[in-house]
Amino acid sequence: MATQSARVSAASTGEYDEVRGIGWVMFAVWMLGLAGVWNLIDGILAISRSHVYTANANYVFSDLRTWGWIITVIGGLQLLAAFAIFTGSQLARWFGIVIAGISAIGQLAFVPAFPFWALMMFSVDIIIIYALAVYAGPRLREV
Repeated sequence: MATQSARVSAASTGEYDEVRGIGWVMFAVWMLGLAGVWNLIDGILAISRSHVYTANANYVFSDLRTWGWIITVIGGLQLLAAFAIFTGSQLARWFGIVIAGISAIGQLAFVPAFPFWALMMFSVDIIIIYALAVYAGPRLREV
């Protein structure tokens, strides 16, 4: 009984206060890193004209190789953003939001090549944007 009252008094003094949403931010950072790795692999496969993708697909502009390069660059920027968010700066947060938004648009343009995968990656990018926009604010620096 004494330990429970000690926990209650410690919690009321703020000793065990956690920053609300830190789990969402960590999830967003990990998913941003994983999406970056996936996009790098996806882009390399597209550049090498792998047989993984749909044959004779029509693209918004250019061909599969061009989209492979675009997705590869986006993947590298996503990895950079994932590491930058660990600094807790607002610039890194906004960079992560912007690059996840660019990735979402890029994935929608990549739908003709690999529809199911592109839509799943689009969904992941939207969740990343939500987590970073709602929970990765100035309160993270208070930790």
